[in-house]
Amino acid sequence: MTKIKKEKTATEEETGATEKSYQDLIANINPIANPLASRKLSKKLYKCVKKAAKVKQIRRGVKEVQKFINKGETGIVVFAGDTLPIEVYCHLPVMCEDRNLPYAYIPSKVDLGSSAGSKRPTCVIMIKPHDDYKEVYDECLEEVAALPKPL
Repeated sequence: MTKIKKEKTATEEETGATEKSYQDLIANINPIANPLASRKLSKKLYKCVKKAAKVKQIRRGVKEVQKFINKGETGIVVFAGDTLPIEVYCHLPVMCEDRNLPYAYIPSKVDLGSSAGSKRPTCVIMIKPHDDYKEVYDECLEEVAALPKPL
């Protein structure tokens, strides 16, 4: 059996991209995805995750992030807004608020996983502070902390 390659449309060939737009991704987010990062902040967070993954300063996945939040580790927690069922990670924002950890939702778990250097989608990542990407981290931390918290 051979794989059948998907034909590219004319617009995809012109732009060279097959990814969805930010508006398409927002249409698929779940009801608890609040505070949602803007397009600009999402790109900064992806960049920060990518730099943190290079120096192995991230915690990936619900189980690992939950364990290190309980142990008292600090950092920025990034949730994917399109994770279903929401019961998988709906307890983590409350844990973040109890420990004063900044957190934000981004629209796509596929993009979050790929920015972390993984082929698999990831629904939650904690970015730990490090000297190699301190400027990007501090900028993201400031913007995520400024986002309005849900009631």
